[in-house]
Amino acid sequence: MKTKERAPGARAAVDTAWLVDALQRMWEVRLFEEGMHRLFLKGEVHGTTHLSAGQEAVPVGVCSALRPDDLAAGTYRGHGHALAKGTELAPLAGEMLGRANGVCGGRAGSMNVIDLEHGLIGCFGIIGGSAGAAIGAALERKTAGGVAVCFFGDGATNHGYLHECLNFAKVHSLPVVFVCENNLYGEFTPWEAVTAGGDIAGRVASYAIPARKVDGNDVVEVRAAAEESVKRARESHEPSFLECLTYRHYGHSKSDPGAYRTKQEVAAWKERDPLILAAETLRGSGVAEAEIEAARTRADEAVEAALAEALAAPFPEPATDGATEYAL
Repeated sequence: MKTKERAPGARAAVDTAWLVDALQRMWEVRLFEEGMHRLFLKGEVHGTTHLSAGQEAVPVGVCSALRPDDLAAGTYRGHGHALAKGTELAPLAGEMLGRANGVCGGRAGSMNVIDLEHGLIGCFGIIGGSAGAAIGAALERKTAGGVAVCFFGDGATNHGYLHECLNFAKVHSLPVVFVCENNLYGEFTPWEAVTAGGDIAGRVASYAIPARKVDGNDVVEVRAAAEESVKRARESHEPSFLECLTYRHYGHSKSDPGAYRTKQEVAAWKERDPLILAAETLRGSGVAEAEIEAARTRADEAVEAALAEALAAPFPEPATDGATEYAL
């Protein structure tokens, strides 16, 4: 698949203060995952991990359009979803390490994080599971006020479960935004090889749900599309669908070296790294290089402090430490 060319001068004026903050948040996600990668190799992270490096613009862009009382459901590749929705770095790091300071008391691990305090109703290991959770949340938000968002990969779009959720959302006019993170591969398989019609967003037209395909590596474009979709959900109680074209830098999981992708393909997408694109936009808007670098420095310092705090935290005592992840 060819990467999308960036047209010089095509960008409208952007909110540079917001974009500096978004760049810092994307750096936090990237550096957090690099830290998890190092700790996994040292045996500190048990089980597996699914890294989202390269996809940071999607959760950061979408969640920047949400209010604190809006709800979100993520995937097993959910570190970025959690951090973008407001989960703090140290509790998330503690959760990855199975420590008592973890956001779920060290019980959820990498794939099943819940942070109700910040509106994260869960990260789901089941393909498309986030959609069903968001449907339930949207039913509640429709009455209480607010919006629900679900993130899922391109592979989920070939599961009947997701299509049932799309149908239900339209029939019942639910304030939900479906966000497909199309990173071009369902585990090891190119999405185009297993997706009839070759157009994920186009399929959604059959449900009469507004669907839009965006550059998922451009946080400004993602945010603009999300704001439109969230506004529709909030004001009209109608669902929307965003297909965000993006790319993961690592393999599917820690056991996947990604040998099915060519070095040329990976290199081409890394040239369109969302962190690079955001920095380019800031430079083009007249933001000083020192301010751009400062965003990375702040993120680096925050992540390193969080990792140190998590590594120093004790492991939970199963007999005495009660779980709090479901407490309201």
